[in-house]
Parts: sequence; C-alpha cells; structure tokens
Amino acid sequence: AVLCAARPGRAYGARVVLRAGAGDNGADALWAGARLAARGARVTAVLLGDPRSDALAALLAAGGRVGELEAADLVVDGMVGLGGRGPLRPAAAALAEQAAAYDVVAVDLPSGVDADTGAVDGAAVRADLTVAFGTLKPGLLVGQGRVHAGAVHLVEIGLDLPDPVVEVLEDVDVARLLPRPDATSDKYRRGVLGVAAGSQTYTGAAVLAVGAALRAGAGMVRFAGAPHAAEQVRARWPEVVVTESSPLDAGRVQAWVVGPGLGPDAADRVEAVLSADVPVLLDADALTVCAEHPEWLRRRHFPTMLTPHDREFERFGAPVGADRVGAARRLAGELGVHVLLKGDATVVVGPTGVARVNPTGTAALATAGSGDVLAGGVGALLAQGLNPLDAGSVGAWLHGRAGVLSAAGATTSAGLVLERWPAAVREVLAGRLGR
Repeated sequence: AVLCAARPGRAYGARVVLRAGAGDNGADALWAGARLAARGARVTAVLLGDPRSDALAALLAAGGRVGELEAADLVVDGMVGLGGRGPLRPAAAALAEQAAAYDVVAVDLPSGVDADTGAVDGAAVRADLTVAFGTLKPGLLVGQGRVHAGAVHLVEIGLDLPDPVVEVLEDVDVARLLPRPDATSDKYRRGVLGVAAGSQTYTGAAVLAVGAALRAGAGMVRFAGAPHAAEQVRARWPEVVVTESSPLDAGRVQAWVVGPGLGPDAADRVEAVLSADVPVLLDADALTVCAEHPEWLRRRHFPTMLTPHDREFERFGAPVGADRVGAARRLAGELGVHVLLKGDATVVVGPTGVARVNPTGTAALATAGSGDVLAGGVGALLAQGLNPLDAGSVGAWLHGRAGVLSAAGATTSAGLVLERWPAAVREVLAGRLGR
C-alpha cells in the first residue's frame, strides 16, 4: 500500500482501480486497496471471480467499492496468480490491454506473464512497478516478463524458501567474487590470457577483446592472430605479447578466448585452442565451428564456455524460444559446457543446471563489438582463477554496468564500454550501487 500510494504522489483523493482475481494476488490487491481507502483514496475494485471474503470485507469497510473500469491515477493488477498458465481469459485480456493507459502496480507478477519463463502468450499487463513477495520469480528476470515487470521491488515476508531456481548477483556478490591483487602478486599470478581473434576483415574485434582483457585485470595478454590484426593490436596495446603463428606458439596462458572476428576459416585455430589444458571461452566464429564439431567440446576435460547470442545459439540445433534459462540449460547439459546466453537479460548456466540471470545493462549495449568486449572481460576473469559460472556472471554484471556508465542515458559504443569497465569495478568495490 505504501508503494502504491507513492505512485500518484499522494493517497488522499487519488483514484485507484483494483483488478482482483479469485486467488492470493487478488486478495493482496484488495488488502492494499483497503489501506489506500483508509488513507483517503477513492478505491474501486473490478472483480474477476469470487474474491476472498475477508479481503473484500476489509476494502468495503474502509470505504472502497465494487464497480466497473473507470479512469484512474493508479491501477493495481491482481488478476492472475502464480498458478495461471497459458493466455489470459478474454475478460482479463481486455483489462490488461486497457491498463496500458494508466500507471500500473502488479502484485507479485504481471498478469499474463509466465512465472517460470517470462513468456507472454497474447495480452499481458505491462506494469510500471511489480511488488514481489518473498522471492523473485524467474519470469520477472528474463524474456518478455522482464519488460512487462517494470521496476521490481522485493518485499521479505519471512518465507522458508527452497534452493533458488535462478540466482541473481547483487553488487556485494560481485565485490566479493572479484579477484584482487595483493603485495605478492606479479603479472603471472594476476592471470595470463591468450586471445585468438581478428582477421584481415575484422581487426577491430581483436583490438576490443584484447583491450577488455587488459581493462578487466589480466596480468598479461598473449595474442595470436592474422598479420593485419596483429599489427593493429600492437599499435593499440603495446603491452600485449603478439604472435602471428598458431595459438600453440603463443606461450603459457591460464585461459583462452577464441573466436571474435576470426572469420570463416577459423577451424584450425579453434581446434588448436581447444587442445589446451586450460579454460577456454568460445565466441562468434568459434561457435560456428563448434556447432559443426560438437565432439570437440564433449571430449574436453577442462572448463569450456560458449557465449552465443540467439542466432549463434540456434546453430547448435534449436532456437532459444521463450524459455531462455531452459534453453541454455539444455545446451550446457548436452555438451558438458557453460553457456553464457547473451541478451537483454544475459543468462549464465553450468553443465549441472545452476543458472544466473544478469540484472545490469542497457539497450544501448546492442552495438557492434559489444560481445567482443564481454568475451575479453570474461576471459580475463577466467585467467585470474574464477570458475566459469562466476567469471561469466561477474563479467556480464560489470559489462552491463559499464554499458550504463558509458551510455549515460543515451547511446554508447564498444570502445566506450571498454574504457568504462574500470569505473564499474571501482564503483562496485566502493559499495556505490548502481544498475
């Protein structure tokens, strides 16, 4: 009720319409309406089904009433609860579409959004704020559910919760997981990353991936790439050790990134990197190669991470579909790898099914080279000793935050994201939260 009252800026005199179904969410909407009515709001409940009698009685006793849809300063959505599956029924669908004209607070989950996957089948409420009780439902974090939820506010209600289906890192988690050099550190202990990237056509991918690795804290970067790409890397990053021959000739590394900008003739380099007994991150053209040779992944005995966007993911045999977490879990399990599925809510999944969803980022990150920066940053964290699940989720978190800092509410570019990565690290280590 407090959060609802804050939406129109006041409670007294505000016009509030409750859309209440027969379940718990409908009852919660009615209880919130009773509190608002007691504070002077003009509250009308539009009922879909038979509501809980105690909640309705409380609303009526506080001065609320039951009526039809009317103009409102605020709409509270409690039409459908967690048990709802499939499309909204016609009456609820019509109300969901009409709600688009108003400020909307959803109870626990916007009606029409699948609680597990975030999928939307037909009409669904698009909330400005969702008040979630006890725990965040996966459907609030991924897919269309993330868009329909608006801002999400979690209210603790003392539930005895089971193990999470999906995890979300907060800034304190990122700060705890970030590798930090100490007085005994040298460039080797800080992590040596190998990068096999770039081609005659795509030199920028190599420059961005290498730069991100440096900005993300790798103690040394060894680059193996085509002559023209190697020339550009030397010119932009003189601290990098460069070879124009096979990745096997690059020298000792603690992890590899392979794929950004390699071009269509990448198979030999990808196979060479996969033969290394260190963690390997595969991106871009390396994913295309591995989709044609999945046995190369299955026979590895060291950690392997794939970082596809949706179209690259589809090359492994099936589209992502509405259930992004489920799709990433299936691919990770089939190949015995970690999958970082890029998107507006990046998903990181391990071969055992443990999943994390990234909460940071901005639509401005949908720009050329953004994935190259992410690959280099995550690779640096792998080289510094983080396990793939932590490296992927921490890297995605910092990449998203760097995107927000570089865009400053407008647009950005991959180069700007790269340069703001250290600022994102400083911010999280200082405890200055921002998403």
